[in-house]
Amino acid sequence: MASLKRFIAGAVCPRCAEMDKITMFTTEAGDQVRECVACGYTDALSEQPQPEAPEIETRVNKKANTDDHTVKQVVFFKAGSED
Repeated sequence: MASLKRFIAGAVCPRCAEMDKITMFTTEAGDQVRECVACGYTDALSEQPQPEAPEIETRVNKKANTDDHTVKQVVFFKAGSED
């Protein structure tokens, strides 16, 4: 049995940015649905696991890292003597 629609206090619609226009209810399939009464935006959350999205390719993960990451000692010294 589907649940009653309830308004979510302080919620802002991701599409129209109206505040206090989002309702939330549960469908017969067990999915939680949020819906905006101002613009009609709907979004459903399911308890079933979603397939994982592949990692987005960026300049960090597509470049072969061939840099030398060994720790090197830095020595500080005075350039001249003031004796």
